[in-house]
Amino acid sequence: MKSKEDVTFFIEELKAAYPEAICSLDYKKDYELLFATRLAAQCTDERVNKVTPVLYGRYPTLRAIAEADGGDLEEIIRSCGFYRIKARDILKTAGILLAEYGGRVPGTMEELLKLPGVGRKTANLILGDVFGKPGIVADTHCIRISGRLGLTDGTKDPYKVELQLDQQIPAAEQSDFCHRLVLHGRAVCLARGPRCQSCTLALRCDFINRGEEKWTHHRFY
Repeated sequence: MKSKEDVTFFIEELKAAYPEAICSLDYKKDYELLFATRLAAQCTDERVNKVTPVLYGRYPTLRAIAEADGGDLEEIIRSCGFYRIKARDILKTAGILLAEYGGRVPGTMEELLKLPGVGRKTANLILGDVFGKPGIVADTHCIRISGRLGLTDGTKDPYKVELQLDQQIPAAEQSDFCHRLVLHGRAVCLARGPRCQSCTLALRCDFINRGEEKWTHHRFY
C-alpha cells in the first residue's frame, strides 16, 4: 500500500496527463453502455464501438432489442466473440429492464448484479458513469497498473483489487481514476514492455523502485 502523498501524486499526475477521464465505450443511453460493456468482455472497446452503431441502428429502442430475433442479434455481434451467450444476456436484460425497471438501468449494486452477465466491474462502471456514484472498475488495466504502482499487493483478484483501491482512492476520484488508468495502460503502462522512461508516475512507482526495470531513477526526473 502507498502513502497518502503517493496516492495524491498518482491522482494528480494522471489528471494532468489525461484531463478528460471518459469511458472509451461509445454510448448515448444508459442501457447502451450496459450492453456495450457486456460486449466488451474478452473483446476490445475499439471493436465494440464498431459493432454497437450497427446494433442500435437496427434496434434503436430498448423494446426493439428485447423483441429482436436472437439469430440476427448474434450475427450483428459475432465479431465481439462469445456472441451466443452475449446475445442471450442482452435479450434477457432488455426484457428485465422493461418489465421491472420501467426501461431504465437500475442504480444500485444489488440490482445491477441481478442482471444477466453483469459482475462488479460492469456494475461499478454503470454506477460511476451513469449515476455519478463512487466505484472501482477493476479491469485488466486497473489490476495491472495498480499492482505495479504498489497501490495493491499485486493480487490479480478483481474483488480484492477493488477493496484495496477503495481504501486508498477518495470516493469522488474513483470513477475518473479508473478511466485514466485505462488510458495510461493503453498509452504508457503496457502489459508487455511498459514505457517507463516516459511515465510521469515512475518517480513513486514500485515497479521501478524494486528494480524490475533497469533504468536508474535520475532518468525520470
